[in-house]
Amino acid sequence: MVKKVLKFGGTSVGTSERIQHVAKIIKKERSLGNKIIVVVSAMAGKTNELIKLSKEISEEFNKREMDVLLSSGEQVTSALLSGALTEIDVKAKSWLNWQIPILTEGEHTNSRIININVEKINEYLDENGVAILPGFQGISQKGEITTIGRGGSDASAVAIAKIFNTDSCEIYTDVDGVFSTDPNKIPVAKKIEKISYDEMLELSSLGAKVMQSSAIQTALMYDIPLEVKSTFTERKGTKIFSQENIDYSKSVTGVAYSKDDAKITIIGVEDKPGVAANIFEPLSKAQINVDMVIQNISSDQKTTDITFTVKRDDVSRTKQILKDDSEISYKEIIHNNKVAKVSIVGAGMVSTPGVTYRMFRALSDEKINILAISTSEIKLSVIIEEDDTLKAIKKLHTIFDLD
Repeated sequence: MVKKVLKFGGTSVGTSERIQHVAKIIKKERSLGNKIIVVVSAMAGKTNELIKLSKEISEEFNKREMDVLLSSGEQVTSALLSGALTEIDVKAKSWLNWQIPILTEGEHTNSRIININVEKINEYLDENGVAILPGFQGISQKGEITTIGRGGSDASAVAIAKIFNTDSCEIYTDVDGVFSTDPNKIPVAKKIEKISYDEMLELSSLGAKVMQSSAIQTALMYDIPLEVKSTFTERKGTKIFSQENIDYSKSVTGVAYSKDDAKITIIGVEDKPGVAANIFEPLSKAQINVDMVIQNISSDQKTTDITFTVKRDDVSRTKQILKDDSEISYKEIIHNNKVAKVSIVGAGMVSTPGVTYRMFRALSDEKINILAISTSEIKLSVIIEEDDTLKAIKKLHTIFDLD
């Protein structure tokens, strides 16, 4: 007998029919003698629906009340799934965050799980029951309902797997696993059978939407084996685990992209010690995430141009903060919010010479101009014009033998 966490995403529980289908999957797992904890997301589209309602009330809707509002989505799914299991003679019970409780810390809409009371749930599992827990939420030490950021049900599932010391954590979604790139855009994309935590972390942070990056980070820290699989087929999924189990014969595992980036350039900044800190400190305080940074020093070595990327939603706020910053002097600020970030990821890149050259040559052959570059041990990212995104990922997918 093994103890498992099964997490079902929004598309998996998007209708009452799909919830009944999920109940059959759980019944089959339970019939194998496994102890099952189920973590659910809100039904597909419900969170967006609730956000839309909040915006009809106020564009600056109170964050505490936003958490109360959004956490209701998972409550609905938990009850419906528990009811569906009961209907097919499976002992099941749903819990809300405060009934367990799932303890969190941090600010509203972006908290994190720090502990969970395991006693009631373990007792119920010992009585052959299936425990249904809501993802994405918890309760603070002050008794306030909190949520843990969009996509947070993945993070909930991994935290629950860690705290309950389960044997595995299976993430059910609407695709067969992790693919070498977006199969909706590139039909020749291949399913990856095994991938390391590090590679998956890079892919998810770079735009691959299969799993939330904070969930993978937790799995990496505590060595929790993950499997991403489809709710709608019985095919094997993608196993995500520690690096020593991975085959590095391929230099590149996948190609990721995101289209929510913008490039900002500050022209003619006085070149002196501390100038970069003066630029990026107020952005950090405003919780604006800065990604790639490039600095070009002028020939007279008196001024510099600093280019960096932020999320598109943060462009106007970033420009305003820089304009209000009396610590820096510059000639002008320009931005381009029609850019995309395209990245190749692979643990085998470390030991394979020529990967950088091949990527740049491939983009050059397609007449694609590189606007910024960022590298790590297992990742190479470039900023390009948004219109060239599909052309770039198709070319890179082909030249690195991923088709």
